[in-house]
Amino acid sequence: MRFDELWAAKTPTAAASRILLTPTSWLYAFGWQVYASVYRLGLKRAAEPHKPILCVGNLVVGGSGKTPATLAIAGLLQSMGESVVVGMSGYGSPHSEAAAVAPQGPLDAAEWGDEPAMVRWLAPEVPLIVGRRRVLAAELATKHFPGSVLLMDDGFQHLPLRKHLTLLIDPANPPNVRCLPAGPYREPRSNRCNADLVFGDKFAIERKPLRFVDPAGKPSDAPKTANMLCAIGSPESFAESLAEAGVSVAGQVRGPDHDPLTAGNLFDGLDRSTALVVTAKDWVKLRSRSDLDERPILIALQDASIEPEADFRTWLGERLAQIRDS
Repeated sequence: MRFDELWAAKTPTAAASRILLTPTSWLYAFGWQVYASVYRLGLKRAAEPHKPILCVGNLVVGGSGKTPATLAIAGLLQSMGESVVVGMSGYGSPHSEAAAVAPQGPLDAAEWGDEPAMVRWLAPEVPLIVGRRRVLAAELATKHFPGSVLLMDDGFQHLPLRKHLTLLIDPANPPNVRCLPAGPYREPRSNRCNADLVFGDKFAIERKPLRFVDPAGKPSDAPKTANMLCAIGSPESFAESLAEAGVSVAGQVRGPDHDPLTAGNLFDGLDRSTALVVTAKDWVKLRSRSDLDERPILIALQDASIEPEADFRTWLGERLAQIRDS
């Protein structure tokens, strides 16, 4: 049983496993609070090499919609006349170990990570800094993009770097609020009060209906029947979105989040003549494969907006002005 299934499943086995793992979760939560107290008590100070830094964070592992929200906020900031650079961890890639400014043009997902490659494909004009060393990333932002807004996709738990504005994605009534490993929380849920804004309290992330494009980016109608392939944090959400779009799933392949999708038997059991629907995060990995010929492929894109947008724009502009004046 995968951890995401253990955290949410209602079976007796999953429930018993959560109970058995709960003491370990208490130890994890205690360890996190000790770590956070080092900064809270001033024993260590967070670095501030760039200003302003805006973080789109969450409290749980797995997919929570951070990247669509980050793209929506990046577009909004650009429409406000702001220069924006997006910082991402590049999970699992060679560049995740430090931090580097990504070159222009398409990015190899194996080298830079699937999420940076996806963002570059969806928003090619937005500069990217990739790597888990967030302080170094902020130093690079100051050096290469002075005066820009460093918009961090994730990083709420990275305490060595000061974030001037944190927007948190956290469901109002999660079914499981335990910390790892009995639940999905990276830190105690009570710490959500450390954010400047928790989406859902005043502003909400509105996810648009799926839209479909072919590998060349040409818009397409939703297929009536398709095979589904994904390696994301919330495959159930993708399946539900396809159903809402009127797509009947004939066959499916689900991999763990960030799976490189390089397996030679990846398409086994999927009819070659049936359209294959994938997410943008999966497409940037699949596109390098040599066995896609004659297989109809559609990429399902999940756009988002922050609503009410006019109020959020005003709020965000005022907060950025306060940060720069401080």
